Amino acid sequence: MSEVLHQWIGPLSAYGIKIIRVILIIIGLMLAGKVGSRAINGLMRPGRIPGVWDERRIKTMRGLIKSLLRYVLYFVGAIMILSELNVNTSSMLAGAGIIGLAVGFGAQNLVRDVVTGFFILFEDQFAVGDYVTIAGVTGTVEDMGLRVTKIREATGGLQIISNGTISQVANMSRGGMNVLVEVKVAREQDLDRVTAVIEAAARKVADEHREIVLEEPQVLGISGFEGAGVSLQISAKVKPMQQWAFGRQLRRAIIDALDAAGIAIA
Repeated sequence: MSEVLHQWIGPLSAYGIKIIRVILIIIGLMLAGKVGSRAINGLMRPGRIPGVWDERRIKTMRGLIKSLLRYVLYFVGAIMILSELNVNTSSMLAGAGIIGLAVGFGAQNLVRDVVTGFFILFEDQFAVGDYVTIAGVTGTVEDMGLRVTKIREATGGLQIISNGTISQVANMSRGGMNVLVEVKVAREQDLDRVTAVIEAAARKVADEHREIVLEEPQVLGISGFEGAGVSLQISAKVKPMQQWAFGRQLRRAIIDALDAAGIAIA
């Protein structure tokens, strides 16, 4: 009986030790991930990297490095766990070239996503916090990894886009943004007087928001006419992400000024 118990207890204790080692490996990798993440946050923070590395680009780079660290830990953990389970990892790694060749055809999209992600970063096409239009999706870049970019839409939806599908980017957070406002007035109105009233109202709004205005509002002239109405176009340039609020205030000020001057809007 004792010999039978010994035959059972021996293998069970060996398996128990292996399970404990696997658990310790997983815990160690989790701790390594947390420590590495904190170290990345400490090293990659605004102010520590001078020059062209602004806060948004640092956040983007920080996300990419964390993503790379996570993949490395996954790979190392898988190799260590397989070794504990007596799987010959050396032969697996030796055959990685053949396996990689076979898998490579099916992983072309993955490689393309990663390569495109690096080019987006180093060419500074966009960064975390930028307001962009990518693959027909418009919103704020919330996160950028090695494979995907996450965009938060104005409605709150989170769109996840593969980097490899990004062929064109419209970035609304770089440089001055144009504000175009059209006002349609009755054709019988004195257009010179209308222009003077609009310019006065536009200047007042610009003076109240001098900190965001890059180019003064100006009436460009007649942009079209239809029926009994004539459309006038007003243009201005403001700092990024301010164009919508400034446009709304400009329209309100123009309407109030035209009403006060007795000018009918078509």
